[in-house]
Amino acid sequence: MAVVSWKEILLLTGLVVGCYWNSVSCGFVFDDVSAILDNKDLRPATPLRNLFLNDFWGTPMAEERSHKSYRPLTVLTFRLNYLFSELTAASYHLLNVVLHAVVCVLFLRVCRLFLDKTSGLVAALLFAVHPIHTEAVTGVVGRAELLSSIFLLAAFLSYTKSTGADRSIVWSPIALTVVLVAAATLCKEQGITVIGICCVHEVFVAQGFTLPMLLDTLRRFLQGKGGFPYAVLQTLLKLIVLVISTLLLVIVRVQVIQSQLPVFTRFDNPAAVSHTPTRQLTFNYLLPVNAWLLLNPSELCCDWTMGTIPLVESLLDLRNLATLVFYASLGLLAYHSLRYRHSSARTVIMALSLMVLPFIPASNLFFPVGFVVAERVLYVPSMGFCVLVAHGFRIVSHKGHLKKISWLVIGVLLTTHAVKTFQRNWDWESEYTLFTSALKVNKNNAKLWNNVGHALENQNNYAKALQYFLQATRVQPDDIGAHMNVGRTYKNLNRSKEAEDAYLVAKSLMPQVIPGKKYATRVAPNHLNVYINLANLIRANESRLEEADQLYRQAISMRPDFKQAYISRGELLLKMNKLTEARDAYLRALELDRTNADLWYNLAIVNIEMKDPPEALRNFNRALELNPRHKLALFNSALLMQESGDPKFWPEANRRFLIYVEEQPDDANGYFNLGMLAMDASENAAAERWMRRAIALQAGFRSALFNLALLYSQSKRETDALPALDELLRHHPEHVKGLILKGDILMNHKKDTGGAKACFERIVRMDPTNVQGKHNLCVVYFEERDLPRAATCLEETLAMAPNEEYVRRHLSIVRSKMAAMSAAGEPLTAAGGGGAAAAAAAAEDEAPQRVAEEEGAAGVGEEGSGADPVGKWPGGEKNVRTSSAESLGGADQSQPGDSGRSDQQTRGKTTEEVNGIEEKRAAALRRLEEIERILSGD
Repeated sequence: MAVVSWKEILLLTGLVVGCYWNSVSCGFVFDDVSAILDNKDLRPATPLRNLFLNDFWGTPMAEERSHKSYRPLTVLTFRLNYLFSELTAASYHLLNVVLHAVVCVLFLRVCRLFLDKTSGLVAALLFAVHPIHTEAVTGVVGRAELLSSIFLLAAFLSYTKSTGADRSIVWSPIALTVVLVAAATLCKEQGITVIGICCVHEVFVAQGFTLPMLLDTLRRFLQGKGGFPYAVLQTLLKLIVLVISTLLLVIVRVQVIQSQLPVFTRFDNPAAVSHTPTRQLTFNYLLPVNAWLLLNPSELCCDWTMGTIPLVESLLDLRNLATLVFYASLGLLAYHSLRYRHSSARTVIMALSLMVLPFIPASNLFFPVGFVVAERVLYVPSMGFCVLVAHGFRIVSHKGHLKKISWLVIGVLLTTHAVKTFQRNWDWESEYTLFTSALKVNKNNAKLWNNVGHALENQNNYAKALQYFLQATRVQPDDIGAHMNVGRTYKNLNRSKEAEDAYLVAKSLMPQVIPGKKYATRVAPNHLNVYINLANLIRANESRLEEADQLYRQAISMRPDFKQAYISRGELLLKMNKLTEARDAYLRALELDRTNADLWYNLAIVNIEMKDPPEALRNFNRALELNPRHKLALFNSALLMQESGDPKFWPEANRRFLIYVEEQPDDANGYFNLGMLAMDASENAAAERWMRRAIALQAGFRSALFNLALLYSQSKRETDALPALDELLRHHPEHVKGLILKGDILMNHKKDTGGAKACFERIVRMDPTNVQGKHNLCVVYFEERDLPRAATCLEETLAMAPNEEYVRRHLSIVRSKMAAMSAAGEPLTAAGGGGAAAAAAAAEDEAPQRVAEEEGAAGVGEEGSGADPVGKWPGGEKNVRTSSAESLGGADQSQPGDSGRSDQQTRGKTTEEVNGIEEKRAAALRRLEEIERILSGD
């Protein structure tokens, strides 16, 4: 075996880079979205063992909706990409290009086993540039083909060393082969077919048998004319080892998929659900279709499902001629290679084994698969095709008069293929470019129209997306998914009536219940989302909540393991205040998937509504154990800790809010709650910093502005509080607490009676029944020495609040003062006594306190997670605890759970806070008594 030189390695690598460098600028498209963007198994927070429990798309293998594609080693490489670059698409594409170059080099080494140096290099060059490989190389999910091919070729190369110089068996290469076959199978299922390739090599190349020789040996053995030759026995022993290894791998694979095949519908593979002979004729016709793509890859398409290739329904269909020609050609090549022992025959038989055996799992001939034609599954079969082309080139080039022509033809072939590959890569730049390019090839595939619509939908171009979705329904009127897409787009366009009609059409197309037949086997799991989408739409109408619940229950009855139905129903029941049923729905969903952080989070929200904070906190913690950076769980669990009023929770609440603001750096509510925690801990500098950060992100943040002013007031920085209050009142001119605090500062610290009067008058104008504002206005009248007006004002206040003793006492003081002044002949409206009156105002208005204001109290309370909740998710001024619904996949992807409920619980007061309040009230009372003595003696 000739060694591959560094020059050849550099040539192949350079050619691969030249053809595929533009693929690095492509994004995640088509299946990449499910395999990369939506796959939780890529995230570092997901346990590594999940890779060996879930399928390629991150779905547990035990679930009915699983595709049963078990490729943990491929997903592991995606996870490594994520570790280094998260979701930067360029790194994923770059690694694919590198892996393709590795495959090309290994393929060249394999070619050297059957071809001379020149023709082997031609085969490798053709493989490097063949346009059929763009889906496998440029599509990130094609990495399964690349990795599987590397291990497949390595396993084959290892096996070729299993025969010693004396024709004895060398077992170590065989053992390594079995390990590499297992690795290839863990990258993609077709990797196991290398066992068959090794068997063909052992019999027809290593041992040099031909089919006539084998038949003659078998005939002689059956006639009793002799036993098997030693070489045959050696071959049988090696083949038995390979077959047993294959059976063990197959048994393990069957156990992994739990003896269940994935569920496919007529939309995925129409022929799979057709009757005889349509099914057989169509599947056999697909073989020459794939062969033609290798011969003439001029029109490539990313999706060949649905109506791309019409069914072959009759023996008279002319397309059957293509099937006959294909089988005749294949038969002639097989006959030539199996009958003779010369090198050309060995080359052809190995080329056929490389082309045919790896394609068998995707051929639909033995079991249905989820596609009609898929270009990426031709990645390994194209190796055999390239060997055949190179072999033909070698034969022709050895004929003197055709040598130059053969070189010219191969040069043109390599050039045109390289240009086609480079241009094809641009089609994979985005989903829109990919699917529009596919529509140029085929306009009869409703899935392509749907996918262009999805691409436009992702750009928020709903009107244009609707046109494509409607065209999909015209191309395939019974396509449930197309009607669901129409309904979702109408919903996005706020055309609810049309959306409901579209969903009802999709619902009417669902398979009917057949007695004795399991429903789940006859419907694609994502089609059941029509019930979810329709229920989500109609539950916006409060009068139709029961109807929505009936739809959720119908979906559950059809597929009891339909997790999303339980989640959506739980949200609805929460909205209907059926808390026990909502909890039961989430617990049922958790029985199906205990590793879903969103489910634990939603259950915690139910616990909060059921007034069970400890259980809510435990479930928040379970969500965070599964996903330590679950934003909603971080925010709401920290809020719950803060609202508990227990200082022992504050450090952990602070840590979670800090992680939250790392995840959501533009959400002012996270910084605001950090500020509130700092105020609780009397860390004024930190509180000021966090409040200012919140205000900078959200101009006019009401609660942050008020609490910042309150913080300044408590810190004896009343002058700094006024600008914050001015900004607060500019955005919220009717903010009563802000007006009270500003009036207090103006009167007691700025001696601005007029400004204070304006604040209190504004309160009374807005709410004539506001006792606090009315009383403080009375104090201003007293400050202005307008005793009759002050007395009248206090009488009106006392009428509104007859149980407020301090109002009654102040009215008595004013009346006594008026009587004394009348007896002395002094005018009742004369100016004077400003300082005492200001002090009275301070006492009678009570000092501002950082506690939630009690109903009817005369103090200024804090705003925040208690009196005036803030922190709406994601933005706004209320702490909203939102149920975190999972994506509905292709059914209604744009609609997250919409049944979040505001949580406006009043914060409980700790013992320290209560003591602080009482101390402030006692101090105010002492000041009031002192002022009363002053007033009585004046």
